[in-house]
Amino acid sequence: MPAILLAGPTVEPLTLAEAKTYLRVDHGAEDALIASLITAARATVEALTRRVLIEQSWRLMRDAWPASGLIPVPANPLKALTAARLIAADGTETALPLDAFTLDTARLPGLIRVARGGVPNPTRPLAGIALDITAGHGPNADHVPSPLIEAVRVVLAHFYEHRDVAGAGAAFPARLDALVAPFRVARL
Repeated sequence: MPAILLAGPTVEPLTLAEAKTYLRVDHGAEDALIASLITAARATVEALTRRVLIEQSWRLMRDAWPASGLIPVPANPLKALTAARLIAADGTETALPLDAFTLDTARLPGLIRVARGGVPNPTRPLAGIALDITAGHGPNADHVPSPLIEAVRVVLAHFYEHRDVAGAGAAFPARLDALVAPFRVARL
């Protein structure tokens, strides 16, 4: 089931000033580099944990409703289902009532339950179902567990220190695994 990022986070888990303090950088010559490394570090921690740190909007595309009625969500933690649509072969979209779906936001990965008989089957054989969701710990870094913020710092420092070609393959520090291990979401 493809997941398409519709809107990334409005903020990063670290500000530029926090990152520069952590890296002990006291000049502005590398601000653009550090800002891009913050984004890369967040994305790396999200990939390692299969969690979205700061709220983001995603679209889940499906070919058919699952026989079990349960749709596991690849972007976690699941916060809300914001839209559900069927897409016809000609591209026209039909909105589905959101009350035909029940969310389990406490589970990781989150689940969307489709009401049996509550929604029609798609007529388009591929990607005929579009579900828009919001996922993430919260709207800003205050909602992200502190070990995950520290993991972003560790990855940021690693990227900053190993930006030369020779060090590109350097392994992450061992403590990164200890920071992210309790937060990894199992793949279903």
